[in-house]
This record gives sequence, structure tokens and C-alpha cells, in this order.
Amino acid sequence: MEANKKHIWGVIYLKKNLLNKIQNISPDRVLINEPLSKHTTFGIGGPASCFIYPEREHLKKILKIAKDYSIPIFFMGGGSNLLVSDTGFDGIVVSFAKSLKRLVFRKGNCFSCESGVMLGHLVKEVTKRNISGMEGLIGVPGTLGGALVMNAGAYGKEISNLFESATVLTSEGEEKKYKKDDINFSYRYSTFPKDEILIEADFKGFTRKSEDIKHEKLSASKKRRASQPLKFRSAGSIFKNPSDLMAAGYLIDKVNLKGKYFGEAQISEKHANWIINKGGAKATDVMKLIKLAKSKVKSQFNIELQLEVKLLGFADNVIEEFSGNRHA
Repeated sequence: MEANKKHIWGVIYLKKNLLNKIQNISPDRVLINEPLSKHTTFGIGGPASCFIYPEREHLKKILKIAKDYSIPIFFMGGGSNLLVSDTGFDGIVVSFAKSLKRLVFRKGNCFSCESGVMLGHLVKEVTKRNISGMEGLIGVPGTLGGALVMNAGAYGKEISNLFESATVLTSEGEEKKYKKDDINFSYRYSTFPKDEILIEADFKGFTRKSEDIKHEKLSASKKRRASQPLKFRSAGSIFKNPSDLMAAGYLIDKVNLKGKYFGEAQISEKHANWIINKGGAKATDVMKLIKLAKSKVKSQFNIELQLEVKLLGFADNVIEEFSGNRHA
């Protein structure tokens, strides 16, 4: 243990008794120096100083520790849409992959969903009750929390179309409610504050014939299998589409980057806006491809591609340059 102290904790371990404070929250749900490659769909990323699977009642304590000791904190859903640096993240990663799983259906096509529910499970449960509005999201990875915050969508459908209200936890550990009109949504964007945690959301779907729901669900699934490299690990779409009429994949294809690779990371030959991990890829390999695609598209089309995938554990200037997102 002694030999690992510096590597494990960095900013955290130097705080007196902090390790015990964190582990005492829930000893069987705290992992130290945990490789994030095990928790992302990309299969890429160095260790998190502290990785926690919290129950809902643990969140206030975690937030208090992070605030009191100025520890960087990052909230992770299913680990999709995320690229973690090879050096990892010197802070606390809170994962909802094994918690916040409550899903409740009510009358009038209404339902409430905690943020840790996997989106695929949600779509399945919603559509089998003949509630329409989410069938186009079949196959989209990740959890409800991440999907709503980034306003996930596919084939003309966005999750925000059904949104009614949300419960969040502030950085002070207080629960706060947002109504539909309090949050603005646009393409892969919402105005949920970055320093608040989405805990639960309420939705209202539409009534539709079951055969129509099944048809659209099947159609979306077929399109996804035909156009996306689902056999490989990835983070999904790397860049946002510049506009409704201009796809990032089209632009990257036109600058002849399909199949381009560094190390074991490759721009997919099936979909140019996907970078795949062919086995053992590093974040540095992926970043080289991202920089190359941005540069080529800018040079040929004068279009500045913006990242859809989030970056974690990179230097602040790198994150600002590529996405404008903070690392915690």
C-alpha cells in the first residue's frame, strides 16, 4: 500500500484521514485506483483515484467531502460518450451503473425514472406498454441521466421531447426540482447546471398503436446495425453534426479519413464519425485522430467540428480547446 500512495491519491491522499472518510461512506462500494477502462464503452482510460457506486442516500456525504476538501468529482453513467485520458482522473468518480435504478409507471403515459436506469432498458419497458416517443432511441447506450443532460437522440427523436420535470442534487447537497420550462434543450445540449447531479426525471409519452411502435423500433434498430460499427468498442459519435443538413461523418468521409488509424484506434470504415478501439487503443491514439479530423475538415470546408464525446482527465486547456467542457 505504501508504495502506491502517491500514484493512487495525488490531491486526495494528502488530505489527512480522507481515505477513511470516503471508505466509511460505504466500504463495499468504494474502489481505490480503479482503471476507468473497465467502466467505459471505449475500453480506454487510466485509473480514478477513487471510484464509488453510491446509493442515493450516500450522495450528500460524497458531495460534502468533495466540497470540503476541494476534490475534483465526476459523475458517470454507463461510461458511453466518454474518453478518459491514459493517466486517468485524480479525483472521485461517482458511477450510477449499479444504483439509482427505480422506474415507475403511472396513468396517462407518465413515468418516473432514476438517473442510473440504462436507456436500453427504459426504451424496452416504455415501448412494451405502448407508450410512444422513445422507440427511435433503441440501441443508444448509456444511462437515463447522461442521456437527458446531453439530450440524446436518434433518427429525429430526442429524449427531451417527453421531459416533464427533474430532481437534482445541488453542490450543497440539497434536492431541487426543475419543471419543463426551467430547462432549455437543443441539439445534444441542455441547460442543466454542470455542478448539479440529476437524480430522477419525469416524462410523459404519447398514445400510439403497438404495431406502429414496433415498426419504428425495428426500423431504428436495423438502421443502427447497418450504419454503425457495433462489433467494436467505441464511445459512439465523436463529433456533433454541424447542422441538420450537414453530418460530421459525411465531412470526415469527404476528407478521406475512413480507415485511418493510430495504434489500435481507427476511424471506422463503416461510419466516419465513429472511432473504434480495435484492441488496446490508447487515449493518445484517439486524440491524434480527433485532431486530424478537425484539422482536415477545417482546412477543406472551413467548418469547426465540435466534440460530442466528453473528455475526462485531460488538461484544462485541451478540454477547452476541443469541447469547452470542464473535467469535473
